[in-house]
Amino acid sequence: MVSQDIAERARILREQINHHSYRYYVLDNPEIPDAEYDRMFRELQELESANPGLLTPDSPTQRVGGLPLSGFSQVQHRKPMLSLNNAFDEAEVTAFDRRVREAAGQDYIEYEADPKFDGLAISLVYENGVFIQGATRGDGYTGEDVTLNLRTVAAIPLRIASDNPPALLEVRGEVLMQHKDFEALNDAQRSKGEKTFANPRNAAAGSLRQLDSRITASRKLTFFAYGMGEVQGFKLPEKFSDILDQLKQWHFPVAEQSEVVKGVDGMLGYFMRLGNKRDSLPFDIDGVVYKVNDLKLQDELGFVSRAPRFAIAHKYPAQEEITQVLDIDVQVGRTGAITPVARLAPVFVGGVTVTNATLHNEDEVRRKDVRIGDWVSVRRAGDVIPEVVSVMHERRTSDAREFVMPKACPVCGSHVVREEGEAVARCTGGLYCPAQRKQALLHFASRRAMDIEGLGEKVVDQLVDNGLVHNPAELYKLGLGKVANLERMAEKSASNLLAAIDKSRSTTLARFIFALGIRNVGEATARDLARHFGNLDALIGADEEALMRVTDVGPIVAQSIAQFFGESHNREVIEQLRAAGVQWADETARSSKIGHLSGKAFVLTGTLPNMTREEAKERIEAAGGKVTGSVSKKTDYVVAGTEAGSKLTKAQELGIPVLDEEGLNNLLDQ
Repeated sequence: MVSQDIAERARILREQINHHSYRYYVLDNPEIPDAEYDRMFRELQELESANPGLLTPDSPTQRVGGLPLSGFSQVQHRKPMLSLNNAFDEAEVTAFDRRVREAAGQDYIEYEADPKFDGLAISLVYENGVFIQGATRGDGYTGEDVTLNLRTVAAIPLRIASDNPPALLEVRGEVLMQHKDFEALNDAQRSKGEKTFANPRNAAAGSLRQLDSRITASRKLTFFAYGMGEVQGFKLPEKFSDILDQLKQWHFPVAEQSEVVKGVDGMLGYFMRLGNKRDSLPFDIDGVVYKVNDLKLQDELGFVSRAPRFAIAHKYPAQEEITQVLDIDVQVGRTGAITPVARLAPVFVGGVTVTNATLHNEDEVRRKDVRIGDWVSVRRAGDVIPEVVSVMHERRTSDAREFVMPKACPVCGSHVVREEGEAVARCTGGLYCPAQRKQALLHFASRRAMDIEGLGEKVVDQLVDNGLVHNPAELYKLGLGKVANLERMAEKSASNLLAAIDKSRSTTLARFIFALGIRNVGEATARDLARHFGNLDALIGADEEALMRVTDVGPIVAQSIAQFFGESHNREVIEQLRAAGVQWADETARSSKIGHLSGKAFVLTGTLPNMTREEAKERIEAAGGKVTGSVSKKTDYVVAGTEAGSKLTKAQELGIPVLDEEGLNNLLDQ
């Protein structure tokens, strides 16, 4: 006697599975990830297996998928397109192999192993080599006639490549969309203000089931064959792997990842190898399929209920799961980018337990309409950061709260700003913000900024992680003892680093401005600012209107500069740097003497004996000249050192004056 609680649970599961089958197979608009559906289906299977009285003819475990759409005519499959039983761990694969071996009376079995595509299963019918009809799987027995749409898929042959084709051939396979085509389609949808697709499977299904085949033709679908249905006028080979080889010969695309393997060890080895490649494949897969390779043995094993006994699908850990958003806060990146992050109820997805998922930016939060308290679908693929794919709006409660972007950085308290035309909001803390500390130090020490040799990423990591340096000014307070105690830093290396830091105290105003790491201010803009204002105090005191009088400085750059110097934290660090002895000569003291090369274009090539290219470039630019990377008719001088290459040859061909180091010095000293 079945208890009332178990019977009620079975009834609820049937209702849920039927609902989600309809959403998935008929509407192509699933509400839940595949893993959630699989769990409900397995639970109902187990209940019915333990309680045979629960089994009814209309149970979803007794059929495949849903009914076809009324917009297409129906097609009766010549042979049923039944789905496969699933295995989710090694024990279930081992049990499958044991059942096959026992039924066959053999010590080991040879299997054909293939990727399990995450697309839309279809059947293609050819008469005398000509494609006449294509249909979706539908409920496994009756599908939808999508012949006109399938004709637009370039990967599907319209005629079999054979002088003697079968009288009738039914090819089974999968229509799908590759990652690059999926991204291009969503970009196009966004540009037209139309709905985007959640994943490539939905995009492929939605494209194939358009009533207007011209829409299907405009989208890049592909196809892979993985078997045959009804065949007349052709003798089948003895091995299933030979069927795939025959399909290749007839010019049907077949997955190059297919392999013939032996026994359970061969199956599990294939599963692991393909899993390691999964994230680099051009299309989505959600598992692998093992089929007994001996076709005679396949016939002997036959079918059970809704699935064959000779094949099984081995599923990878789900890459998409459902969980609840407990909160939404923000993270501050190394460059100051403010990223909304969903804090989630722990969920196992993609092989790990996930508690956080990125929401990318404020616009994305609004577009997906993610709120605190919502139930959401979360996706994780390989090493990719988990992200919220979609919201289950039907489960939203009245107390769900909208996310509000903070106006102040949660790490340092500086203003959060979002520039016009940008999707990302940023902290303006710059030199002060702890979240940006490592990036600020690395930029400050870089060759084109303060040029502190030896202050690389590993050293900066240790200085910050050990609490020795909190901003660039504190570099100049370091002592030999603390630096020498760093990992892999002997006393000599520490002395060299401290000497490089000390040397950097003497710099140029342009280098110092660039070293500050002001957003949108590169080397060229830093030089223009130095020349225009002449000294740092004038630059700090300039408003946006004054800043826009500088060459090539527009509203966005002017706003970035004003915001940077408007933060008291940043001005405080600058004063600390000055107090530490960082100094430079004001540009105004030299500008009247060295602007005589204004408007002249130089190209540097080869190695100069007594100065680096960077030093030569600085001197030329300080005199008003401009250094470019290639020789043209607009070039005024080419400065050539030893081992000068094609640039020197081109200069000679164009008759452009060529200077050595002495000639450059003479020109600069005029």
